[in-house]
Amino acid sequence: MSPRSASVNEELRRRSRERLLQAAVELVGERGYDATTLGDIADRAGSARGLVSYYFPGKRQLVQSAVHRLMHRTLEEALEREPRTEDGRERMARAIDAILGLARDRPVLMRQHMAGILQAEGFMQCPEQRRLAELLRDTMSRHGSRDVDSDYPMMRALLMGAVYAALVPGVPMPVPVLRAELFKRYRLDWESGVPPETGVSGGRGDSDLSRFFATGAAPECGPPDQSK
Repeated sequence: MSPRSASVNEELRRRSRERLLQAAVELVGERGYDATTLGDIADRAGSARGLVSYYFPGKRQLVQSAVHRLMHRTLEEALEREPRTEDGRERMARAIDAILGLARDRPVLMRQHMAGILQAEGFMQCPEQRRLAELLRDTMSRHGSRDVDSDYPMMRALLMGAVYAALVPGVPMPVPVLRAELFKRYRLDWESGVPPETGVSGGRGDSDLSRFFATGAAPECGPPDQSK
């Protein structure tokens, strides 16, 4: 058998990492953070257990990266859904509904994520988090911000605060109330985005997360290209 090319090896590594991210989101959402081990995640992903540490320093980093991937892909999907629009107010409404939708539809996962951010390791930078930040900054800019460097951190803080308020055990605030406050701050029409009374889930809430993770079939290892 011919040795795999560098591009095939790279694709195999990428898909392996994607499977670990998807498995982490699924298991933490089902069981919670403490009840999920790295071995559990590796088993769900169909990966060798030692491979996890090749991609991630530890469980906390893996889970944060996985949740940030889910967040940025959920946000991206909401912003680009049909009918597509360049209207800054509508895109801001969609962004708010997407993030609040995750708190409503995936409370275990998002509660564990928020708790992790408050741990000693804190908020960890990763490619998934940077993509989420880019989307939110762009949303802020399209909404008309004249100082995105100042307005984006405030928007991020308000969204995180709203998610936290929706998930506090025993005294959660209703998502529609939190939505109303955010819509008031950004001067958005209640009918924009995905209003709660439509019965449509902003975060979709379906159990199949495969569309957010490129975990399809691995490339075949055929003979080297002879066409050069």
